[in-house]
Amino acid sequence: MKQYFKLFDLTQKVDYKTEVLSGLTVALALIPEAVAFSLIAGLSPLTGLYAAFMMGLVTSILGGRPGMISGATGAIAVVLVSLVKAHGVEYVFATVILAGGIQMLAGVLKLGKFIRLVPHSVMFGFVNGLAIVIFLSQMDQFKVINAAGALEWMSGSTLYLMLGLVFITMLIIWGLPKLTKVVPASLTAILVVSGIVIGFGIETRTVGDIASIQGSFPPFHIPAIPFNLESIQIIFPYALIVAGVGLIESLLTLNLIDEITETRGRGNKECVAQGAANMLSGLFSGMGGCAMIGQSLINISSGARARLSGIVASVMLLFFIMFGASLIEQLPMAALTGLMIMVAIGTFEWASMRSFGKMPVSDVLVMVLVTLVTVFLHNLALAVLIGVIISALVFAWENAKRIRARKHIDEHGVKHYEIYGPLFFGSVATFNEKFDVLNDPNEVIIDFAESRVADMSGIEALNKITERYRKAGKTLHLKHLSDDCRVLLKNAEKVIDVNIIEDPKYRLAVDSL
Repeated sequence: MKQYFKLFDLTQKVDYKTEVLSGLTVALALIPEAVAFSLIAGLSPLTGLYAAFMMGLVTSILGGRPGMISGATGAIAVVLVSLVKAHGVEYVFATVILAGGIQMLAGVLKLGKFIRLVPHSVMFGFVNGLAIVIFLSQMDQFKVINAAGALEWMSGSTLYLMLGLVFITMLIIWGLPKLTKVVPASLTAILVVSGIVIGFGIETRTVGDIASIQGSFPPFHIPAIPFNLESIQIIFPYALIVAGVGLIESLLTLNLIDEITETRGRGNKECVAQGAANMLSGLFSGMGGCAMIGQSLINISSGARARLSGIVASVMLLFFIMFGASLIEQLPMAALTGLMIMVAIGTFEWASMRSFGKMPVSDVLVMVLVTLVTVFLHNLALAVLIGVIISALVFAWENAKRIRARKHIDEHGVKHYEIYGPLFFGSVATFNEKFDVLNDPNEVIIDFAESRVADMSGIEALNKITERYRKAGKTLHLKHLSDDCRVLLKNAEKVIDVNIIEDPKYRLAVDSL
């Protein structure tokens, strides 16, 4: 119980200055993202800001990965667009609450461990695609609305000014750590560029030009929808997708932060924390969300490693909403754009570019495909799912080619088939081709000492081969099968040669059958 309620590791050395300054930087970076994502979903900017506060606070306290930042995200916003248009914001709140419950259930059932099934090539594709999406999303800051109400690229002095301010921001973020690490480079860059713009009265786009962030403490609000079966039928599909997308993005971000910090997060605990955060977000007028890879990388690159930075970021965000909106709305978007571009550059796995020609072709294709799906469809969950499926199929195909049989006839005229490699759905056809039932002698032994029956397709293949030898009037012995394999075989009760000492003890993955 002591470990269960131990939310904070008091033995961990915490750099309070780094944690607080990093949290402040993240809070500033959260504002335009939360506003933009809420607008994408067709919601009020405050709906996204409230979600960023609630998600960030709860996951920072309860989450399985200290230093990781959660908030309103584009992946969740895209899922909610059609729901907002068809049924309104109240159904969004209800959906987010239900999605949170599903996520908590996933954590309790310890389903977070399945994120380990994501291959490294998929991780590379996910990270690279996300980096490109982050970079391309910043290009909108270089566009203005023309007289016709359409977006067009900046030109002339307006463009040069924007580029100059972005370049200064990026230069500070790149160069300052080479001189000193006393203060976070990201926060310094935002403050310096903001000082230049405000001090010299430079006309450029600011946070206030996107939307006002002035608000109060998130109001507690029970969704005003009919509590009946019809409402459940409306929100459940959306809740399931929100829960799935949120967990996939959060757990992949957790893995990425694990690699950067060379530590180990707790996936199932993060699932529960994400679920609790979404439930509270829905109850406090938020749109819900998940882990944010961009803000998490800002936090980690600033040196934050503890829970304090996320808590500071959330509390400061709420402070800005309630008391500092007029000041924050003066921040130039150029500074935040430069920051996010540097995040995109840092997120991209440049080492993966050197893998071309060195990694297997299948891995390279999976990596590229996941990247393209992420970039063009903006659906991270779908991209990862496609990558995992293709990787699994490639793995199955490669293993299917490994099954082989060594054949010999002993001094008693008994023919032996020594099987090597796994017997499963992918290798069944090759397995069946190994046997010459008509021309074999009257007694045959198939030895599985160097093989393993992996699924029901393998079991069925054994049933069929025993049936073929039975119809030919020949005796077949199956040696070195596991206990559960023998139980599931139907046609071989009288022909299995049981060797208790040498039979393997592995379990076939059909326990539920």
